[in-house]
Amino acid sequence: MKLGFTFTLLLSFFMLSSCQKERLMDNNDKMVDLNENNNGNHDLTNNQGVGAPCENGFAGKYPCRGIDLLAHISLSTFESYSGNDSWGWTDPDTQKEYVLMGLDDGTAFVDISEATDPILLGKLPTTTETSDWRDIKVYKNHAYIVSEAAGHGIQVFDLTRLRGAKPKQNFTPDRILQTVPTAHNMVINPESGYGYVVGTNRNDEYSGGVHFLDLNEPNSIRFVGGYGEAGYSHDAQVVNYNGPDQSYTGKEIFLGSNETKLVIVDVSDKENPKKIAEQSYPKVFYTHQGWFTEDQKYFILGDELDESRIGGKTRTLVFDLTDLDKPQLFHTYFGPTDAIDHNGYVKADEFYLANYTAGIRLISINDLKNKNMNEIGFFDTFPEHNSNTFNGVWNVYPFFDSGVIAISDFDRGLFLVKKSK
Repeated sequence: MKLGFTFTLLLSFFMLSSCQKERLMDNNDKMVDLNENNNGNHDLTNNQGVGAPCENGFAGKYPCRGIDLLAHISLSTFESYSGNDSWGWTDPDTQKEYVLMGLDDGTAFVDISEATDPILLGKLPTTTETSDWRDIKVYKNHAYIVSEAAGHGIQVFDLTRLRGAKPKQNFTPDRILQTVPTAHNMVINPESGYGYVVGTNRNDEYSGGVHFLDLNEPNSIRFVGGYGEAGYSHDAQVVNYNGPDQSYTGKEIFLGSNETKLVIVDVSDKENPKKIAEQSYPKVFYTHQGWFTEDQKYFILGDELDESRIGGKTRTLVFDLTDLDKPQLFHTYFGPTDAIDHNGYVKADEFYLANYTAGIRLISINDLKNKNMNEIGFFDTFPEHNSNTFNGVWNVYPFFDSGVIAISDFDRGLFLVKKSK
């Protein structure tokens, strides 16, 4: 692929647009009327919606296939303007499940132990100012929350405080780490206990790359280095490697979505991280986020800007990482709609994709070795259209043992869904 001067200029513009504050308009130059007649809140639904089974292609008013609606909590209930990321926590003592819902003005904590009747326990306000971007991860019963809000830092919240908490509290953080004042995302390797803060200031010592934090002692978190040779990292996954490339067995491997390429780094030695490989792909616009298959052979990656820049169906790229030193683009999957892909996660032999205006898409990858990816279900939180605008689903969290799937929607808050029986 030729990367001429014109493309470089265009790419710089596209990078500024990815996940950015200028939410793209639809083909009629309007934000799908989500701001009209709604008192400044662009959530058009009731405060808290009841569930509905997926029957004849709909769960209530939401298009679906094979996925039931359990409950919905609107942005007006959260008293927020927009939603963003989400994650989950299961209390190891009580087995209660909780959703941690990112919002423009903070993070909400929702008890979903009765998923058809969730309880909003309260909200942890943003440190400084509102922001479209907030990201949450969990380790050892603590939530770690970053944001692109200026001076936000990393909020640390002890999730055991939710035990017995009464609804609608105004929570405060246990501490705020200013090691990294602003960040787009944070990932955690639960097997090693290290956190990796990405999407930081491009002018910092790691050029917006990854900062390493030792989280093994929540009361004594340590900054232990970083890596910036590959430039800005937008998102990442970090694993203790146990895949087919035996030369890296047992190593801690960082897989970074670095705007124009996939970057693979051995971060086992935090003082001396070593780049393994970089790999781009045709028609790259913004390398956004990806996730390993459970056998760590394939890495499923999304480019956030290709649909809006060149059109076409939702594109998902699959890399063969049998040899970590030589990643290969193995397969390209196209979904049934024109919607933009955002975050995607693998659970067992299924890929859960947050697909903005097309909702969440559930894709079988049980025959991925033969380049077969088949959509087996979906739930569409944005029934207005499936166009390539930045409305609808931001994130999907499919990892609860109960089978409840949490969906965070930019325009409409939190949805709880589950596969139909």
